[in-house]
Amino acid sequence: MKLILIKIGKAWHTIRREGLIRGMMRIIPAGLALFRRVRPADVLFVTGGVGDSARFRTKHVAEEIGFHGITSSITVQDNPRLSSYADKFSVFVFHRVLFTPSVAKLIERIQAQGKEIVFETDDLVYDPSFLVHMDYWRVMNALERKLYEHGVGGEILADPYVKTATTSTSFIADKLREKGKRVFVVPNRLPASDVAIVEALYPERKKWLTEEDDDTVTIGYFSGTAGHDKDFATITTPLLRLLEKHGNLCLLIVGPLVLDDRFGAFAERIDRLQYVRRRDHFGNVAAVDINIAPLEIGNPFCEGKSELKFFEAGILAVPTVASATQTFREAIRDGEDGFVADGDAQWEEKLGRLITDKDLRNQIGGQARKTALDRYVTTNADDAEYVAYLKESIRRVR
Repeated sequence: MKLILIKIGKAWHTIRREGLIRGMMRIIPAGLALFRRVRPADVLFVTGGVGDSARFRTKHVAEEIGFHGITSSITVQDNPRLSSYADKFSVFVFHRVLFTPSVAKLIERIQAQGKEIVFETDDLVYDPSFLVHMDYWRVMNALERKLYEHGVGGEILADPYVKTATTSTSFIADKLREKGKRVFVVPNRLPASDVAIVEALYPERKKWLTEEDDDTVTIGYFSGTAGHDKDFATITTPLLRLLEKHGNLCLLIVGPLVLDDRFGAFAERIDRLQYVRRRDHFGNVAAVDINIAPLEIGNPFCEGKSELKFFEAGILAVPTVASATQTFREAIRDGEDGFVADGDAQWEEKLGRLITDKDLRNQIGGQARKTALDRYVTTNADDAEYVAYLKESIRRVR
């Protein structure tokens, strides 16, 4: 009953924020996932949802390990047959799973058979002490907050039986190691289906880059989910200065975001778009000149965010300026395949260079595309240690 109430709270918030039609576009897949066929395999990914996080941390990783001969299936924790799957897999990966009676029953059966459990997270939501740093926490309703009161999967992580974890960034990996876990960093990557979409779009974008006569420069911000108001606010001052200085500068804001009232003075140069399908998302990215990824530097939640916004834009040769968090500093070679910025002066200076220099935009974008294709697609993934660990765990229980 508790989980049902939480789901209702999340669904209600989604509909209020995005409207009935767009809200249902997000909610319906969660219901359909309950009926997805689960075939026996080497690895079972159990996830708490069906959104972007679940896609990157289960579906995309499943594709990656599949290239190494490891079979897998994916299910949601609400699956009524969940506990029956203990006999059908060798390794069980729990991604953002709320600790419910059915989950507890599955874990009990897994442990009785001596099989491997992996705790998976791409965020710090497993630890309630970090919630004060999450901007979205302040706008959650009471039912949604119930999801986080013990941390998402915190009970699973605390179980001494669970010795291994995976995550998307080195920052979160260090936090998990403090819990005494062996941790594999498995970065977020784009699957073959996304690459196919991109490669269909890229020839037109490449032509546009070389032939476009219009001197308009568009900066794109793709929030993805709610809860990024404080992140975007960190660059309000430099963006306002740049809009005032460059009459050819426009903004494209995609996703839920509350803008500072001062942007009203430039309303005719600011476009807003809502949640779109994956194919349309890449089309929106391809239409901008510069991508931005602002985050609160020093905020643990932000420091743990992956480099996703960098390589989703980069694979389309769109240059990115990102906040100088640990993750972005590790991912981006500043001045070569992107820029990292710390403070108003750096944001204004580095964005200003890209706004006024088309050749620089093309140069940085081209290098970003190379980086994305080399490091951030599942077909080129290099997680040899994690793959070896999975194969050994599978071999041990057969």
